[in-house]
Amino acid sequence: MPSTDSARLTVTFSRETDLAMRAYLGAQGMRKGDLSRFIEDAVRWRMFDSAVQAVKARNADISPEDLQAAIDEACSQSRAGMWPPSPASR
Repeated sequence: MPSTDSARLTVTFSRETDLAMRAYLGAQGMRKGDLSRFIEDAVRWRMFDSAVQAVKARNADISPEDLQAAIDEACSQSRAGMWPPSPASR
């Protein structure tokens, strides 16, 4: 019975890519049913990589020191909102 939270797609590959992908999946001990999981992982990785490249391009003109300072400040603010102040810091 199909899962209600999944989508069914038709995907077309070149024969060369199909053979290479099936050989790779077989070498990893994966079966035919694991193809969907492999494709989902590949799509997620591609989207993540695209987002990372966009952030890198957006911040290309910022000095490494300024960028690290902004990261440190964002992390400090995030941590402050996650945990209450310790009794020692009051």
